[in-house]
Amino acid sequence: MNQLQQLGSSGINFCGNLGLSGLFLFRTIFSRVKWRQAWPLFSSQLYKVGVLSLVIILLSGLFIGMVVALQGFNTLRKFAAEQELGQLIALSVVRELGPVVAALLFAGRAGSALTAELGLMRATQQLGGMEMMAVDPMWRVVAPRFWAGLIAMPILAILFNVVAIIGGHFVGVDWLGVDDGAFWSNMQDAVGFHEDILNGIIKSLVFGFVITWVSVYQGFYSEPNAAGISKATTRTVVFSSLLVLALDFVLTSLMMGGW
Repeated sequence: MNQLQQLGSSGINFCGNLGLSGLFLFRTIFSRVKWRQAWPLFSSQLYKVGVLSLVIILLSGLFIGMVVALQGFNTLRKFAAEQELGQLIALSVVRELGPVVAALLFAGRAGSALTAELGLMRATQQLGGMEMMAVDPMWRVVAPRFWAGLIAMPILAILFNVVAIIGGHFVGVDWLGVDDGAFWSNMQDAVGFHEDILNGIIKSLVFGFVITWVSVYQGFYSEPNAAGISKATTRTVVFSSLLVLALDFVLTSLMMGGW
């Protein structure tokens, strides 16, 4: 009976948190924004979550492109198809590796930072002070961070793709000796805008939406102490990573006509 009671309590808590997160998202999206005051806040957050994440995104994209090129060349050489290396790199990166890996890195770097920042504001009673001064923290604090993360994620994913292809070109053409013309021409013939590039952008938009939603929610409702902030930050990274991988499967199935 105790185990059954704990199971029921966990289910009730899950449903309550799910409903609270939905209401929180609704308030974030439809909050009354004062644009003159919100624009500097939005641009500042766009710099923090986007520009400051560039280094890890670009370096990771470069090395992943190089690894894919090296592994792909060794596999294609068995079938005498080394000239298809550009096609392999582009499709692998644009369809899957770019959006997914960039989203996981974004969750680990920007998502955890958003949660820790909001959790610290909760612990130091800054959010409560705003409410006492009749300033809605939803548009002042939460909304700029949410929209900045939503916009920054697709841009970072695109830059990840570009750098990964450059890294693959360096390894495949400059190091392994694949023909430069065949590398680019096969890539252009195989990669379609709607089927590959646009679908990758849609994935990155969905991932950015979910990551920023989880990040600001966990930070806003974290316990106002050091342990609570630490737990909220950990939950952000874990939940965001699992949701990204699960949504990647769902979106890939929908885009490839599996459903």
